[in-house]
Amino acid sequence: MGIVATIMNTATGQPIQKMSFGRMPKPWTSFNLTSGELVAAERIEVGKPAPGKVVTPVSIWVTLKQK
Repeated sequence: MGIVATIMNTATGQPIQKMSFGRMPKPWTSFNLTSGELVAAERIEVGKPAPGKVVTPVSIWVTLKQK
């Protein structure tokens, strides 16, 4: 079973996109967003599942490069 994570912007606190990983990503991992930008994970937060649910929310915080 894969991990579906929400990619979050550290500067604004807003979600950027949802992304699927084959397994739990490491904090130093780098990956490409759908826009093609290469980003590195700064921190990974694993939350508690909602009552009666099995899906655990995962947030990966990244900093986007200024254009």
